[in-house]
Amino acid sequence: MRQRPWGWNPAGRRRWATALLLSGHVIWILLGRGNSDRWQRALGLLSTPSQGVSAKMMAWRQARTDKVRDLESAQTELRNLRSQAVNLQLAAVRDAAKVQEAEEATRLLGLKKQLPLELKAARIVANVRKAPFGGMIIDQGEDLGLVRDQGVVCTEGVVGRIWSVAKHQASVLPLDAHNASTSVLLSRSRATGVLQGVGPGRAEIRYIGSQELVQVHESVFTSGLDGVFPRGLLVGYVTAVHAEDVELRVEVTLAAQLDRLYLVLILPPSPGMELRPPAGPVAKTETGAPK
Repeated sequence: MRQRPWGWNPAGRRRWATALLLSGHVIWILLGRGNSDRWQRALGLLSTPSQGVSAKMMAWRQARTDKVRDLESAQTELRNLRSQAVNLQLAAVRDAAKVQEAEEATRLLGLKKQLPLELKAARIVANVRKAPFGGMIIDQGEDLGLVRDQGVVCTEGVVGRIWSVAKHQASVLPLDAHNASTSVLLSRSRATGVLQGVGPGRAEIRYIGSQELVQVHESVFTSGLDGVFPRGLLVGYVTAVHAEDVELRVEVTLAAQLDRLYLVLILPPSPGMELRPPAGPVAKTETGAPK
């Protein structure tokens, strides 16, 4: 069967394609001689959606790049801040003792101004109070002119007395030691007795008659009768009173925090002065410190 030249067969399809290409080319040549603004507008209108999509894609990529860059910057800054925080914590732990000692030195300076005595400062280099017959070791001794039985005080109250003296250091017998005794005066009842240590931070007053009216929370001061401390230095506070046969056994919590001392002041031997203690008991907070 003979195929038609312009039929829908392979040869006919090639002829149709060639004819359409030639016709389009001729039309393009003829139209291109005139004004091309409408074609440019048409092409611009047709390309507007693709340009919008392309602009949005570029903006999205730029925003994602900025977010990644900002995230990396934030993570770097966070790592730096964490490193600085760790360094500050280590520095705070390392300098805690120095800061506490500086604060205590400032308070001791204020106490030194209040006491019109020739006071000498010393640093506690060892605290072995909890050991049998233990005490404290200070970094001053005979080279500073220290002698036995000089009183030792801090900003919170009485610490103890010098027990023995060496060339460059001395040992301190604290008030809570079992072999320590100090003459004391009660602020409200005005009764006098002897303070004896019974354990860390605690002591008892003996030789007070059972007829005395001793109250809990009453302040305890040095009486000055032992010749070691002047009258009126704060010792502690009454925590309990027990009536025995002919005398009272008065339990006392010491005012000085002996476990946390760094600096102390040494009183001169046999200080000849008298402080005026308050007439009534000093009010205390729940932690035992005076208000």
